[in-house]
Amino acid sequence: MNKFYKSNWLLVVGVLVLVVAPLVFVRGGEFAGSDDKAQKAISEVQPGYQPWFKPLFEPPSSEVASLLFASQAAVGAGVMGYAIGWYRGRTTPGQKRDEE
Repeated sequence: MNKFYKSNWLLVVGVLVLVVAPLVFVRGGEFAGSDDKAQKAISEVQPGYQPWFKPLFEPPSSEVASLLFASQAAVGAGVMGYAIGWYRGRTTPGQKRDEE
């Protein structure tokens, strides 16, 4: 078995552990966004605070907000993956790569 093949599977297992561990070990945890926590902290420090402006677009529900957030993350990951692949592909075919 190729050592890079083995290391790729170890990375996949590591990512799965990082994803599943919080769901298993944090029972009844509150998974709130940073905006909600900031709003709560501001209201505790200064109860009469009024925001200076309103958002240009407010999603109609939390599901739509989650969809937009996930779409933003997917587009960002796609752009990063494309850039990494593009830079990696710039090496000439006859040139020896680091991992080979």
